[in-house]
Amino acid sequence: MRAVDTNILVRLVTRDDQRQLATAESYIERGAWVSTLVLAETSWVLGAVYDLGQHDIATVVEMLLSHEHLSLQDPEVVVAALEQYRKVPALGFSDCLVLEIARKAGHLPLGTFDKRLANVDGAERL
Repeated sequence: MRAVDTNILVRLVTRDDQRQLATAESYIERGAWVSTLVLAETSWVLGAVYDLGQHDIATVVEMLLSHEHLSLQDPEVVVAALEQYRKVPALGFSDCLVLEIARKAGHLPLGTFDKRLANVDGAERL
């Protein structure tokens, strides 16, 4: 299966460049894989560049999880990160994703200097 980069997902979500959108849609028609890194970058771009809030980013992640042409890496990890993100909106989705990847790998606690992340089960403030 082919994979997609962050800018492909951003085009699919924002639909802000019709030419690139058509190309992106055509590319994923036969199926495409989305790495957790690309998903994390996409959530950051949507917040930092497009000023989407927590609720909208969570909706985008849900949409990508159920997209008929996209397969997300470790979807169970993404679902767990999404649940965590909804419970603690002050965290970034990327933080939640990092924590849940560590949890799945069995490498907890996750050491962090982030005060908010440190309050989540599985993280430890250093």
